[in-house]
Amino acid sequence: MPPFISAHIPYMRRFIPLIASATLLLGCATQMPTHIALDPQLPAVTMQADSLAPIAIEMIDTRSANFIARFNKEGEAAKLVSPSEAPRQQLEQVFRTGFTKAGYQIDPSSPQHMQFQLEQLLTDVNNSTLGYEASNNIIINVIASNSTKTFTKRYTARNQVSGPFSADFATLELAMNNLLGDLTGKIINDPELNQFIQQ
Repeated sequence: MPPFISAHIPYMRRFIPLIASATLLLGCATQMPTHIALDPQLPAVTMQADSLAPIAIEMIDTRSANFIARFNKEGEAAKLVSPSEAPRQQLEQVFRTGFTKAGYQIDPSSPQHMQFQLEQLLTDVNNSTLGYEASNNIIINVIASNSTKTFTKRYTARNQVSGPFSADFATLELAMNNLLGDLTGKIINDPELNQFIQQ
């Protein structure tokens, strides 16, 4: 073995672990989490009913796909991220607790029936060299019915967050959870909806 090669071998042995560590850290830093944790909180609720009026509540998910975040980058396939828990179950609990707090009694046999349809729940993230911009969109349709009439209304909510570098999952989760709180509060406290279900 030529002397100049053998002289550099100890140095090369020192650098191999460093290169391996740097590659591992880079892989961890760029690896995207596989799920987003939604945690919709009970919004501020105004008392609506005086006599524990019975209502039945049903929550269904009408979305065509389960993912709630879509990361878009030019020249690459979109990366789709699912929720860690079923949004339908989480939102149903928020509505049950919220309407109970508003003065209603949840009774599955009640002729006063409300169906909540989750039509859209999506964070669209566009990544570029300058940073990211995320648009959050939620649509919930409400169909309330009694023995003679039906009331339908579509509720929508949107917000945006942006920042340098790549999107931070904690920021995205907070923005979506805040938007869910705003929209569920708007529905539970809606005077038009409450007037109908108290007929």
